Amino acid sequence: MKIGIIGATGKAGRALYAEATKRGHEVTGIVRDPDRAGSILGTDATVLVKDAFDLTADDLTAFDVVIDAFSTPPARAYLHVDLAARLVSLLRETQTPRLVFIVGAGSLTTGEDHRLLVEDLRRLAEAGTFIATPENQLKELQFLRGVDDVNWVAVSPSRTFVPGAATGFVTGKDDLLFAPDGSSQVTTGTMAVAILNEIENPKHVRERFTVRDE
Repeated sequence: MKIGIIGATGKAGRALYAEATKRGHEVTGIVRDPDRAGSILGTDATVLVKDAFDLTADDLTAFDVVIDAFSTPPARAYLHVDLAARLVSLLRETQTPRLVFIVGAGSLTTGEDHRLLVEDLRRLAEAGTFIATPENQLKELQFLRGVDDVNWVAVSPSRTFVPGAATGFVTGKDDLLFAPDGSSQVTTGTMAVAILNEIENPKHVRERFTVRDE
C-alpha cells in the first residue's frame, strides 16, 4: 500500500515509518524539514516536503492510507483539532485514503466511575505544562466521532508512551488498559505494529482503539 505519514520524524512517526517500510509498503514521510528527515529516516527515505496544513486533496488521494502523527508544543495544541478538521474537509464523501489519527490517552476512560483520564491529568501539579495537549486531542476525537462520510480510525496509546522496540500487545476500545503489575505503558514500536496490523487488516471503522504492551 501507499502510506503517507504526517509527522514522520516525530516520536510516533519515525517508528511508523520504519515498521511500514519493513513490511514492504510504499511509504512517504510528509515533513517540513528534509534535512531532519534524512538524518532520522535515512538519506534514501521518500519524503514529501510540505506543511501539513498546505496538503491538498490531490496530495492525500495519492495514498491508500494517511497517518496523522502530527505533534506540536502544548501552547499550540489546538492545531491537533485544526489539522483533523482540515484533513476531513478535503476528503468528505470519500473512502480513500483511510485516515489514521493518533489521539492520545487523555480521552480514555478509567476507574470504577469511568471518568476520562484527562480529569486525573488536570489534577497533577505539573499539569499546566502539558494539559492543553490531551485536552485538545480529546476535542479531536470528539470531532471525529461526528464524521460519518470519511474512512477514519483513531488510536490511543497507554498512559505512558515511550520510545522503544515492539513487544507483544493487548488492544482495547475506550478504556485505559493496565498490565497485571498495574502499569499502563506502550512503546512506539508496539504502537507502530498495532497500527500497521490495523491498516493491513481493518477491524475498526470510524472508531477508536487503544493498545498497551503485553
